Amino acid sequence: MLRTVLIFCVLAAASVLIPIAYQSNPQMFDSLTKSAAGTMPAPDSQLKLAVAPDRPPVQQPLGRKVLLAADERGHFTTSFKLNGRQVDGLIDTGATLVAINTSTARRIGISLNPSDFSHQVNTANGAIRAAVVNIDRLQIGKISVDNIQAVVLDDRALQTNLIGMSFLQRLAKYQVENGTLLLVQ
Repeated sequence: MLRTVLIFCVLAAASVLIPIAYQSNPQMFDSLTKSAAGTMPAPDSQLKLAVAPDRPPVQQPLGRKVLLAADERGHFTTSFKLNGRQVDGLIDTGATLVAINTSTARRIGISLNPSDFSHQVNTANGAIRAAVVNIDRLQIGKISVDNIQAVVLDDRALQTNLIGMSFLQRLAKYQVENGTLLLVQ
């Protein structure tokens, strides 16, 4: 009786822990299944698997990933960290650089002088003066990228911080599909 209870407990624990382990490290399970498939005898030639021709195989991205749903306006707004400080903003694939306002720059430890605003950038509202800076670290969920080029604009010119292509192009993948943005590092 004790042996049966013990076996049941081991099976119950395995049924809970295996999915958790797979979610935390899918690469390990992929390599295990590939190595096990390589040592199996060749399948019977009579057995054939049918693959639906209308649906291509789905490949799950490996590595760190973040999935964001669009808001009611179709924008991808989120909280993220700049230099370790929590900031809210918008992911904008149309923006060349990460753009933050002067209040956010001060909050994340970037101090600027009026002379630092020596660059002119074109925005949706016209040309404006900007300071070019490097942000030590930008983090969205599990994704973290170091040394990101950004522009700082006056608070009146930029009310919402923007995550632009200077961050997105450093990812392995970013994709918009069905109102969802997938970021993969």
